[in-house]
Amino acid sequence: MTDRSKDNFCRLADVKARTRLSRTTIYRRIAAGSFPRPVQLSAGLVAWYESDIDSWVANPMGWVSAA
Repeated sequence: MTDRSKDNFCRLADVKARTRLSRTTIYRRIAAGSFPRPVQLSAGLVAWYESDIDSWVANPMGWVSAA
């Protein structure tokens, strides 16, 4: 299991800016398994681990979920 204690969270606006993808495309790719899943922080609040987004940005076509 990955140690996430020092990993930052990215909200949707940050993820969109880093990936240059729209909200619809992000959620479509999540459903297809080709984009990292967000983490539920509270009711109605999700975020992504920054390391997951970094991995996806480094290799968007070859990204594979670690889980």
